[in-house]
Amino acid sequence: MFARSPLTDHLKQIVYGGNDGIVTTFAIVAGFAGANAEGTGEIAALAVLVFGLANLFADATSMGLGEFLSARAARDMTKLRHRQLRQNPSAQIDALTRHLQSHGLSTLDATTMAALAAKSPGLMAEMTLSQVEGLEDPGQGLLWPRALITFLSFVAFGVIPILPYILGLPLGIRFGSAVAATATALTLLGVLRHVATRAGLMRAVSETVLVGGVCALVAYGVGLVVAG
Repeated sequence: MFARSPLTDHLKQIVYGGNDGIVTTFAIVAGFAGANAEGTGEIAALAVLVFGLANLFADATSMGLGEFLSARAARDMTKLRHRQLRQNPSAQIDALTRHLQSHGLSTLDATTMAALAAKSPGLMAEMTLSQVEGLEDPGQGLLWPRALITFLSFVAFGVIPILPYILGLPLGIRFGSAVAATATALTLLGVLRHVATRAGLMRAVSETVLVGGVCALVAYGVGLVVAG
C-alpha cells in the first residue's frame, strides 16, 4: 500500500509558497535593475533590501493566511454539501450523474455510480466538491500547519534572490549573483517537485524555472519601461 509522506501532503503549500516567494523578491531586484537603479550605488542596494524584505514578510503572511482561509472555506463547503445531501439527496445525485455522463459514462453507469456514492455522505460530498465543482477537500486535519508551511516556504525560498544584497557583495556582481541565486532557488524547487511527485526531473525543473523566469522578465521589462 502506498504511504503518503509529509512532503507529499504539503507539496502544494511548499511549491506555491516557494515559487511566489522567489518571484516576489526577485521582481524587486529585477525591477530596480531594469530601471538602471544600480547606478545610484548603495542607495539602490538599500532600497532593494528594504522593499525586498518588506514584500517578503508581508506577502508571506498574506499567503499563509490566504491558504488558511481558502482551506477553511473549502471545509465549510464540504459541510454544506453534507447538509444538502441529507436534505435533498436527489439533487446531489442528479448533479453528479450529469457530471459523470459528461465524461462519457452511460446513463445507467453514471446513475449507478452516483447512487452508490450517495450511500456514503463523506464520499458524496468529496466527489461533488472535487469532480463537479473543482474544489479541493481539505480533509479533517488541522489547518494552521498549512498556513505555517506556506509562510515558511515563502520566506525560505524568497530570501534567496536578495542574499547578495544581504551579504553586501560588491556592487558590480550583485545583480548577476541575484540572478544566479534565483535560478538556483527555482531549480531546487523543481527538484523538490520531482522528489515528491516522481515527475520527470527535467520537466519538473524546466517548468519551475520557466515560470519563474517569465515573471522575472516581466518585472525587468516594467523597470525598463519606467526608466524610459
